[in-house]
Amino acid sequence: MRSLAVIAVIALGALGAFAACGGPAGTTITNVIIVDGTGLPAVTGSVRFVGDTIVAVGHADPVRGDTVIDGHGMVLAPGFIDTHSHHGGGLLTSPEALSMVSQGITTIVGGNDGSHPYPLAAAMDSLRAAGPSVNVAYYAGHGTIRSAVMGDDFARKATPREVDSMAVLLQHELDAGALGLSSGLEYDPGIYSDRAEVLALAKVAAAAGSRYASHIRSEDRWFWDAIDEIITIGREAKLPVQVSHIKLGMIPLWGRADSLVALLDAARASGVDITADIYPYTYWSSTLTVLFPRRDFANRAEANTVLREIARPEGLLIGHFEANPAYAGRTVAEISRLRKEDPASTLMGLIRESLDWEKAHPGRSGESVVATGMDEPDIVRLLQWNQSNICSDGSEDGAHPRGFGAFPRVLARYVRAERALTLEDAIHKMTALSAAHVGITKRGTIAPGRYADLVLLDPAAVADRATPAEPHLASTGIVRVWVNGQTVWEDGATRRVRAGRMLTRENR
Repeated sequence: MRSLAVIAVIALGALGAFAACGGPAGTTITNVIIVDGTGLPAVTGSVRFVGDTIVAVGHADPVRGDTVIDGHGMVLAPGFIDTHSHHGGGLLTSPEALSMVSQGITTIVGGNDGSHPYPLAAAMDSLRAAGPSVNVAYYAGHGTIRSAVMGDDFARKATPREVDSMAVLLQHELDAGALGLSSGLEYDPGIYSDRAEVLALAKVAAAAGSRYASHIRSEDRWFWDAIDEIITIGREAKLPVQVSHIKLGMIPLWGRADSLVALLDAARASGVDITADIYPYTYWSSTLTVLFPRRDFANRAEANTVLREIARPEGLLIGHFEANPAYAGRTVAEISRLRKEDPASTLMGLIRESLDWEKAHPGRSGESVVATGMDEPDIVRLLQWNQSNICSDGSEDGAHPRGFGAFPRVLARYVRAERALTLEDAIHKMTALSAAHVGITKRGTIAPGRYADLVLLDPAAVADRATPAEPHLASTGIVRVWVNGQTVWEDGATRRVRAGRMLTRENR
């Protein structure tokens, strides 16, 4: 990778800081291939920004006092927007945001899967004080709000009065700046809600001019019913709806991506603004318990179904396992051999042991799993859908490599190697389309008046390095990253710069 060089920094004092045209000094990035995020063909030129704002694009001449950076013919793109991120918690202790800026992410959207830091205003104040290097926005989580109302008595339908109380809390979080409502309908406590409850809250979000993103009720057994649910919510609540980390997560569903796209396109044609985000891996990460939607963890027939149709024993890789840390990094197939038992017994036993551990350690997670459950041709087809944007669904300390590698992986594998996407299409799906899908208005494109969130990358070298065995390896080929006009990543290292901002519906 060629190191950047600042080829001219001309300090002219108080008077010289202004150009002949009367404008203040800024930064001009010359000799770059500009991929502006819109999906239009790339152009060669330069980009100039002053402070946090882009002021000229294309043939942007530097003025006296500018810092001039030679881009050496590399690609300049808008900063990547991660519409489904779990990185936010780590920013309090590691605000330099290594896992994000090293892959070109300049904005993350948290509060997904029905869970957000509560109350939101206080959480945003804490994060603002920490001074993260990336911009941060949040959804308000249905599960968090449901827990606040129902407490531990959540394994049932909510009463009308409880739903009304949830609506009040949701409105409060929307007023605090949440971009919209999220749900995690495969997880406790959201799994126990019915359609009417979620629809009622979606209508609150709609009245506030916001949107709804959902980890749908099933990504496997009852997938089509779950898709029908989110389409129905979009139609009846009259708000934009987004399928979180869209996937066909069950072997009998493999090969049906065309049918799914046709269904989504038909919904859009009927007036439902439905979209999706997606990460570029055939394996997901969660907990073992999510494999049992009826929470019947001792049901052997169900365990056998899981291991036959959802994820095979050799495809269930334990991320962490507090009851026996030696199991981390091993598959259920390997552990079953160690324990001299069949895989179904191992799966049920691991869940039982982890739940016992969690009872003894309230508030802590006892296990995680990385599960191979999707088919590569389906991933390609869903990546290519014109309403799918790229996300990571990752975190800085997770066992899944998506937390460090999702965005470069798209560029390396699906653009450069497989040519499933053009460079312009891929960057559009990481920037302008992402911004549109979450309601961010002044980021995601390179244009005058937009914030100077920018990524300089080497298209021939950009690549993910993170793997399930080493999930925290930083990617290569991301040369320099700016957030609000300030450099946060350069020459393979973070800069401790408090450049990020909290994005709300009033400031986005």
